[in-house]
Order: sequence, then C-alpha cells, then structure tokens
Amino acid sequence: MILVLHPLAFGLGFLWDQAVGDPPKWPHPVIYMGKAIAWYEQRFNQGSPQLRRLKGALLTLALVIGSYALTAGVIEGAQEISAALGLIIEVLLLGSTLAGKSLLEAGNLVLTPLREGNLDEARHKLGWFVSRDTAQLPEGEIVRGTVETLAENFVDGILSPLFYMLIGGAPLAMAFKAVSTLDSMIGYRNERYEDFGWFAARTDDWANYLPARLSVGILLLAGWFYKLPVGHALTIWRRDAKTHPSPNGGNPESVVAGLLEIQLGGKNIYHGQVHHRAEMGDALHELTWRDIERCRKLVRLGTWLSFALILGGIVLVNSIR
Repeated sequence: MILVLHPLAFGLGFLWDQAVGDPPKWPHPVIYMGKAIAWYEQRFNQGSPQLRRLKGALLTLALVIGSYALTAGVIEGAQEISAALGLIIEVLLLGSTLAGKSLLEAGNLVLTPLREGNLDEARHKLGWFVSRDTAQLPEGEIVRGTVETLAENFVDGILSPLFYMLIGGAPLAMAFKAVSTLDSMIGYRNERYEDFGWFAARTDDWANYLPARLSVGILLLAGWFYKLPVGHALTIWRRDAKTHPSPNGGNPESVVAGLLEIQLGGKNIYHGQVHHRAEMGDALHELTWRDIERCRKLVRLGTWLSFALILGGIVLVNSIR
C-alpha cells in the first residue's frame, strides 16, 4: 500500500492542477463519487432518524475507504506495468484532488462581469457555486459571497488535499476528496439530510480541523507579502473565528476579512428563508470587485506557500525512510 509520496510525483501533480485544472469532459473521480452518493441516497435515505444516521455513516465509511483502496490499487497496478505509467497515473490522481486552478477561475467568473458593471451576469455566475439565493444581490453582497467562497475553499480545495498527500499520498488525498464530496452533497442541516448526512458532515469537520488552523499562518504570511494589515487580521481571527457556524470555516474567512479590512457574514437567503451568519471583520470600507481581486491574489500565493510547506515535509519524510 502506497503511503510515502515521492517529491517528483507531488510536484508534477500540483503543477498539473495549476496548469490544466479540471478539463471539460475529463473523467474526474468526483463525478463518480457524486453518482454513487446520489444512487445510494435515493434508495436508502429513509426510515427512522436513527436508521438514517446509520445508513449515512455506512455510506461515508464505504466511500472513504473504497476511494483510498481503489486509488492505491490503481497506482500499484500501473507501477507493476511500468514505473513511467505508475508515475503518470499517480500525477493525474494527485492533480484531480486539488482545486487550485478551478477555484481561482470561479472567482474570476464573478469578478469579470462585476468589473464591467454587469450585476445580472455576476449574480448568475455566483449562483453556480453558492447555495444562497443570488437573484437580487447588490454588488457588495455578490462580492461577499465570492470572497467567502474563495477563503473557505482555500482549505477544502487546496490545503487539506495537500496536507493529506503528505500523510498518505494520493490514496489518502482521494479519501479526503470523498469526505469533501459527501459533505457538499448530503452534509446539510435540513429535513432531508439532517440525519442521513450527520456523520458525513462531522467527518468533514474532523478532516479539515488541522488544515483550517494551518491556513491561518499561511494566509497571514501571504498578507504580509502584499503589505496588508497582518496585525489587524490576527486580532479579527482571535475575535471572530469562533463565531462561524462551522468549526473550521471561520479560520480562513476571519483572516481574509481582517487582511482585506472588510466584513463577511451577515444575512443570507436560502430558498426564500432568511438566515443570519455572525459577522466577521470590521467594515472599514465598502465591498467592491477589487476585494475579489485581492482575495484571489491571497489564495494564489497561499496555494504556493502551502505547496512549498508540504513539499518540504515530503522531502523530510523521504529522507528519513
């Protein structure tokens, strides 16, 4: 079973994601994870609350363990055919667990129409990757939704997969991807998923716990590089991170709010119902499209800093094998 990741495979996998990302119609593992989750949920999300929790836990364990085992088996099988094929397969699988390029592209999808003054298009594009209602949002709320998405997904889509690559290579990174996919599909607190997705949501919280806290230092370092108010951001993090409904999401979001001197959180509307999320940061200026631009720079630099940190860890691990 593959546990120790070679620096070459790690570096090439990271660069693949940065350069290529997720090509259209590419057979991405998440597509098949999503199909498996949807198939199972439609057939087994029924019964008493206790039974739904049990069925949801079984789905989570099966998909996470299966993703790990299948990834390890595919890589080992390819390596037995040839070392070159094994490296190629490993690089592609590593790259598929990362969302560096696609996350920045998502931010740009909203940034471009906002910069041009096309609020309708910006609202439409934001609706592609947030679950809140976007049809009537003013510019500031569009910006807030985009910045929150970029900040939170810096952990889910970039830092956490890199972290698990260090611990267990492509198999463990793919297992984390299964956890993240489960949470994004069934980890909601509503009538349909409250019980069935409970274990998946808690597993996602546990899996992101350490990376979310590691993100604080990385984002502060990125902010220092861009001469942003690091001291203010640290104060905001200490004050506001714990107010976020997620045990992890408040860490990157509060730091970004402090670095950009903006306020995140507040009123969100889901399916016509108003929900209030605790505010993070101080509104020292109004939100504009420039805040998305600055947040994208923070995420981009934070991604490369994370890569350097994890690469150093992989080199160290390999040196003491």
